[in-house]
Amino acid sequence: MQALSYFLLYPFIYLISYSPFWVLYRISDAFYLLIYYAVGYRKSVVLSNLKNSFPENSEQEIKQISKRYYRYLCDLTLETLKTITWRQEDVRSRVTMRNPEMIDAIFEQKKSILIVMGHLGNWEWAGPCFSLNCKHQLFVVYNPLSNPYFEKMFSGSRTKFNTKIIPRNNTLRSMIANRKVISATALIADQAPSPINTAVWMDFLNQDTPVFNGPEKLAKKLDYPVVYMHVKRVKRGYYEVCPKILFETPRDTADIEITTALNKVLEDGIREQPETWLWSHRRWKHQRPSN
Repeated sequence: MQALSYFLLYPFIYLISYSPFWVLYRISDAFYLLIYYAVGYRKSVVLSNLKNSFPENSEQEIKQISKRYYRYLCDLTLETLKTITWRQEDVRSRVTMRNPEMIDAIFEQKKSILIVMGHLGNWEWAGPCFSLNCKHQLFVVYNPLSNPYFEKMFSGSRTKFNTKIIPRNNTLRSMIANRKVISATALIADQAPSPINTAVWMDFLNQDTPVFNGPEKLAKKLDYPVVYMHVKRVKRGYYEVCPKILFETPRDTADIEITTALNKVLEDGIREQPETWLWSHRRWKHQRPSN
């Protein structure tokens, strides 16, 4: 069944991936009409998340953000498929790396770094941009797909331009094994923690939220500078990758200081461009355990 689904979808995926960008976004417009108006994909989840996150906004404002989100979600999906066949010229023309010299200064000190991101903007395009503009060897932490055929396809797209990938359950082991490499290990850390009893709870977007403290543990264990990578959408199909060094010596920080700072800068980015965050994720499905 996995092979069948792959071979049925394969020609459509490659047709989309090889399409010029202007065609890609016309297809995205059609998908938006289908997903928002006909299918209503997780619309109740999106609206609930938005209302709880922005209680100061009116019903009409929430509805407008949700529409912009679904438009962006369609763009993001097709932009991800585009990475299967895109070239260096595409990356360089559509994704700009801000202040790469700031990251390269850390490289000259022969220090590896830990990059932390959220599901904000096009995180898939940020990796190639970093690899083409910075000196660190990039390792991207990811969740392997269950379908081995699609896993091979998307692993190939993610490892273009000398980027390497690490399965999430092998993160620490890989980082220790590669300590002699001046590396940048990138991970996304705004998903609900698993298991939930390991979570740190804090206020995030006006809600009591369990947050993942794995990046803080990794940074302190290896004492790698912590860099938050903000991906800002400039206009349709164009992005800026904006790094911010949060902590140069993580071992000198207080407990949950890194986790708190990471979630604060992520929240600021979401408030700046709310439609580019992953609102269809059931982020607040857990409640704080009672003592």
